[in-house]
Amino acid sequence: MAVFHPSSAAVLKEDKLDYTPFPSSVSLARRRTARLVGEWGHPGVAGDASLIVSELAGNALLHGRVLGRLFRVHLKLTASVLRIEVSDARGEQCPKPRSPADDEQFGRGLLIVDALAVRWGVTPRTVGKTVWAEIGLGRTRSD
Repeated sequence: MAVFHPSSAAVLKEDKLDYTPFPSSVSLARRRTARLVGEWGHPGVAGDASLIVSELAGNALLHGRVLGRLFRVHLKLTASVLRIEVSDARGEQCPKPRSPADDEQFGRGLLIVDALAVRWGVTPRTVGKTVWAEIGLGRTRSD
């Protein structure tokens, strides 16, 4: 499956918005993502995209929050990939998937992202980090 390479993939649609570090911002980012991805012609992946945004924005809020700093959600659509980026101000807090116990309330977000995305990762920034995930838009094979 094709993956996003910033230097070679033409970005067809793009959206970038900064959010205040409040819980209500996570649901705003999730709804905005679902709406935009649908409007951009990919309603079949809008739910997955909004769930990934919800998980990454929630992590930015819980683990990447710095007083007085916003977090950013950046969506990029190419012909083959929807790239989701969530940036926050805490570069020393890099996300790692874990295996929570059955009775733990939290800890499954990156497992969900990993299951929905063709790939994901973390890119350091001068201040903070960007956690990104890519959803493939290619055709599925019917074997």
